[in-house]
Amino acid sequence: MRPDEVTVAGIGGSTRPGSSTETALRAVLAEVERLGARTLCLSAGDLVLPPYEWGGVRGPRQRRLVETMADATALVLASPAYHGTMSGLVKNVLDYAEDLSDRPDPYFSGRPVGLLAVARGAQGAASALASLRSTVHALRGWPTPLGVTVDTSRTRFGADGRCLDPRLQHHFAVLAEQLVGFARHISAIPGHGAGTQPARA
Repeated sequence: MRPDEVTVAGIGGSTRPGSSTETALRAVLAEVERLGARTLCLSAGDLVLPPYEWGGVRGPRQRRLVETMADATALVLASPAYHGTMSGLVKNVLDYAEDLSDRPDPYFSGRPVGLLAVARGAQGAASALASLRSTVHALRGWPTPLGVTVDTSRTRFGADGRCLDPRLQHHFAVLAEQLVGFARHISAIPGHGAGTQPARA
């Protein structure tokens, strides 16, 4: 992989298409695209999966999720805050990363992971962000220095999906810069790169 060949996968949201969490996720991915990287997004119905079962049969959606996590150069994970932590939907998605455990570089090893937490209130968003960060550490990923919280009681998005809060939109841009910059740096290291080993599906 050339250093400029970066694919950032956005994963998260809720079961509702166009949710605030998905909108924030897509706003970050738009900033990633402005930096010249490729993006893809799994959200809403893409993430409605059976509870993770080790060794279970994987259907098309499950295989797509696992392959996406395996192949992406970098990831953005976005979750609504449910009772002070990430949603069960997003936690179940991350449980499927166990299917990457038999790779030479297991789970999210060596890859940057941007984090977004969305809540109607600052406290819930901050708590959910902390739970996302802890889980990414457990999956051997590299959370970006900046994690972003979105308080929907104060934040609105325009029809084009861009955040109407300039400060928060700037945070989205910084998060994208950290993701793409680190991914390009890592991809330039000989022998390193996501997607070089098959995922178990």
